[in-house]
Amino acid sequence: MIQYREIHEFDQKELQDLFLSVEWSSGHFPEKLVVAMRNFSTVYSAWDGDKLVGMICAMDDGIMNAYIHYLLVRPEYQDQAIGRRLVEMTRDHYKDYLRIVVVAYDDEMHFYEHCGFKKADGASAMFITELWT
Repeated sequence: MIQYREIHEFDQKELQDLFLSVEWSSGHFPEKLVVAMRNFSTVYSAWDGDKLVGMICAMDDGIMNAYIHYLLVRPEYQDQAIGRRLVEMTRDHYKDYLRIVVVAYDDEMHFYEHCGFKKADGASAMFITELWT
């Protein structure tokens, strides 16, 4: 049974394993991920026993806007509604905010639309990045 936690302290190895399981280049910087998790406003994680299987991370301005930066679930745990539950927890946390933003890759749009997000007209995500995924 999957358990959900709101924590900010993670081991480098568990973060690295999770991020690399979905082929995200952030997983090559586990020491930075540990610090990032401490600094996010909101972090919800999904666990199968002591195995980290998913997480969502958001930052906010404290009253109006929240931005979901990471949402990832290990491939072998996908299609079990873990991602949807993490989004629901985050939406509930920010229910009094005026905007929750997520930058979705094209192949993930369908998932986020089912979670209640709508594509913005006339807006595109832009990046300055050294990450490749």
